[in-house]
Amino acid sequence: MNLTTYIIRRLGLIIPTLFGILVLNFAVIQLAPGGPVEQAIANLQGYNTGFGASVAGSSGNDSGSNYSPADQGGDNAYRGSMGLPQEVIERIEKQYGFDKPWWERFATMVINYVQFDFGDSYFSGRPVVDMIIERLPVSISLGLWSTLLTYLISIPLGIRKAVKHGSTFDVATSMAVVVGYAIPGFIFAILLIVLFAGGQYFNWFPLRGLVSDNFHQLSTGEQILDYAHHIALPTLAMVIGNFATLTMLTKNSFLDEIHKQYVLTARAKGCTERQVLYGHVFRNAMLIVVAGLPVALIGIFFTSGLLVEYIFSLDGLGLLSYNAVINRDYQIVFATLYIFSLVSLVLKLMSDLTYIAIDPRIDFSGRL
Repeated sequence: MNLTTYIIRRLGLIIPTLFGILVLNFAVIQLAPGGPVEQAIANLQGYNTGFGASVAGSSGNDSGSNYSPADQGGDNAYRGSMGLPQEVIERIEKQYGFDKPWWERFATMVINYVQFDFGDSYFSGRPVVDMIIERLPVSISLGLWSTLLTYLISIPLGIRKAVKHGSTFDVATSMAVVVGYAIPGFIFAILLIVLFAGGQYFNWFPLRGLVSDNFHQLSTGEQILDYAHHIALPTLAMVIGNFATLTMLTKNSFLDEIHKQYVLTARAKGCTERQVLYGHVFRNAMLIVVAGLPVALIGIFFTSGLLVEYIFSLDGLGLLSYNAVINRDYQIVFATLYIFSLVSLVLKLMSDLTYIAIDPRIDFSGRL
């Protein structure tokens, strides 16, 4: 199997994989209590559910809503307990699309998702795509800079630790790495706020937002400085817990390769330590580091930043997904799940292609 055939087959596998993810999560949602219809009814009854949509007088989104806990289109326990008129409940069900059978809702969802049509948010009424696009700059900023900084620190540090294995430098940096790994990112974020964002000591960095309110009135140079000023503390908070694992992984990978026969042969031929390290060992040792890059990117971009976004008042994808789960806004929940899964599958394919760039000896003939 040549590389082109492998890429085509992998791209073809993305479709059934995404379909399986949607099927599994759609089935789970059917069993989850407290869906959007129940939230809307509770809201009409005066209960504070956190569900912000106006439901009684709106025509809503009849075709874009596809999810329901416990098949809300059938006979439901909440109808008798809530005591609302039947016509009100039917209007709410129609508004959110729950007057249709589950299989029709699922088919509509799949057809819409193929076209990247994610419908409107239940609690805001805005298009889900617009809400995701608005929050992308925050998540991309946190993910990009924290990933870049993590790799710039971890790879050179891991290589140095492998070369100086057992030395005072290795022991001291290992202790620092363990301490960094033991501190959760959100704890470190709070510490940074206390120290540098006006919490108790210094007020050197802003606490809210990605840029200042007058950002568009600044010059290009001032905009860059303003952006860096705002993103510095959140990025550091995310890096502290991520660089430890990558550093130790890099060190152990290099240690495994340094003691192999081809390294001894290269040294016997008169190669310098730098030539051995970066001309022979680096290419092989970095394979395992590259293998973890897609998972690291997904984690940093979409999940690790949730608490950091909350602490620094950054409205990113992590916080959007969390609020959607709390509010039972399944339009956003399924849209972000679909996007995260698609990006993850594409990044895994890119990881395989990076393998070849690092080591052309890799053979895809035995892989699916």
